[in-house]
Amino acid sequence: MFTGIIEEIGTIQSIAEGSKSAVLTVQADKVLNDSKIGDSIAVNGVCLTVTSIHGRVFTADVMAETLRRSSLGSLVRGSNVNLERAMAAYGRFGGHIVSGHIDGTGSIISMKREDNAVWVCIKTSPDILKFIVEKGSIAIDGISLTVAGLDNESFMVSVIPHTGSETTLLKKSAGDIVNLENDIIGKYVERLLFFRDAKEESNSEISVSDLNISNKKNDITMDFLKENGF
Repeated sequence: MFTGIIEEIGTIQSIAEGSKSAVLTVQADKVLNDSKIGDSIAVNGVCLTVTSIHGRVFTADVMAETLRRSSLGSLVRGSNVNLERAMAAYGRFGGHIVSGHIDGTGSIISMKREDNAVWVCIKTSPDILKFIVEKGSIAIDGISLTVAGLDNESFMVSVIPHTGSETTLLKKSAGDIVNLENDIIGKYVERLLFFRDAKEESNSEISVSDLNISNKKNDITMDFLKENGF
């Protein structure tokens, strides 16, 4: 689990592409201080497993599903990426619950400065927008941010100077693709409501044959109705 508080900006050293997968080699510093093979590091918000460490460089495998769901496939040698280690049990929870499992991507529409902050507007799909609420949390390229506004096609966040200097977000421009992860609580609520509604619908589908109702009017009594849930 992550918090969306970026620890440092790393650099893609190389990308070894397979037929549908890839191996990333990332140059880093802080996130490797106490990391070991098998640990998780979020790269632009995508949870990846460290497969090797050589000095200040680590490698990680990227499966086909991850490439389909995220923007990692568009990285090239020299690309800067946001890095965060999995949250330590003794650490402060500075952001929000981030799993590192990307829901999809969005496209930056505009970036507009307002005094010391920058408004970033991002267009994304209805499947992602339905989980976004004003003043709620969302992870953009792994960065925990607060939703400041939204409509039927896009949402906005306001980025303060510290976040801008410690991450890659404000180095992007209109048209760039970013990884998006919704607040996990909303996704669980929708799933639970889906099963509840399905169960209620199933229970309401009681046919005449299920109740063993005959054509004789006298067979329907108060006791009969109680036994069958009426």
